[in-house]
Formats: sequence, structure tokens, C-alpha cells
Amino acid sequence: MALGMSDLKKGMKIEVDGIPYKITDYAHVKPGKGAAFVRCKIKNYLNAKTIEKTFHAGDKFGIPDLQQKTMQFLYDDGEMLQFMDTDTYDQIGLTYDQVGDTEKWIIDGMNVEMMFFKGEAITVEPPMTVEMKIVETPPNFKGDSQGGKKPATLECGAVVQIPFHLIEGDIIKCDTRTGEYLEKVK
Repeated sequence: MALGMSDLKKGMKIEVDGIPYKITDYAHVKPGKGAAFVRCKIKNYLNAKTIEKTFHAGDKFGIPDLQQKTMQFLYDDGEMLQFMDTDTYDQIGLTYDQVGDTEKWIIDGMNVEMMFFKGEAITVEPPMTVEMKIVETPPNFKGDSQGGKKPATLECGAVVQIPFHLIEGDIIKCDTRTGEYLEKVK
């Protein structure tokens, strides 16, 4: 099935010139003169690089042959991140480049969605939200109750901005796509 410019949406997966991409940013542009077009930032699933691409009305592209499978993160062996298929117990390793910046959200034993392109493992996606413990954050000071934010390092290694009232040991929920604090877990 061929897709056109009008079918594009943020988060959609497309195949351009035989390479699978994910649309990370999308803007429909209608200049005063000339035809409308779509300017997108697309992330290459094979090498994790993001490029900017412009699509015009006649451009066609396909839906990539992607499969997703739930895998469990086992460990980092120093060269690759090792994952296990929870059904067959097969182990698959991905390089740091393949995992990209999602690595900072993955901890031992976590289930992730591994992406396969034409039968080959290419990347993983962590859950949209994760619950993590705060392992390091500056102490609170008197008067730090209004609005502001402070940095906090989570058990997975990610650094997020949190409200002043949270302290080390608190468990919080974060959005892995944006890296934002969502709420404190009761």
C-alpha cells in the first residue's frame, strides 16, 4: 500500500528508499505562492540518525515491514545490550547505536518492544511511561515550595526535572518519549 503526503502524521512509521523511518516532527506548510508541502523530521531505525525531509503532493512511500516483539532486557556486556525473548528464551544483542538514547530508560529485567525489519532486530522502544526511583537530587531549602524545578538522577541513569518537594528515594512516573516528569507514585 502506497502512502502520500496527506497520510503523514507524527509517530507514523514509513519506508523511504528501502529504509524504515519514524516521523518525530511534522509540519504542513502552505506557502503564499506554490503548492503545499510537508516538512518532517524522520528518525532512521537502522542507524538512529534523524534527518529533515520535505514531502510534496506527488511523493509516494510505503509502510515498512516492521514487526514488534516483547523482549526482556538482561544486561549490558560492554559492547552490546542483551535482550531475551520471553517465549523462546533466545538471546539477541543490539549495539549502542541501534538502541540509541532509549538506553537511558532501560533497567535490568525491564520488558521492551524490540523492532524487527525484514526479520532483523534493529532497535527497541521502552514503555511510554516508566516508574523509577530517584537516586540523587539536591536537598530542599526553605522557600523552595513555589513552582520551580530541580534536576534528579533516576535509577536508570536518566536525569529529569522534578518539583522541589520530591526527595531521594521517592518513586516517580516519567514519559520516556519526552523525558518529562509526570507524577509521584503513591
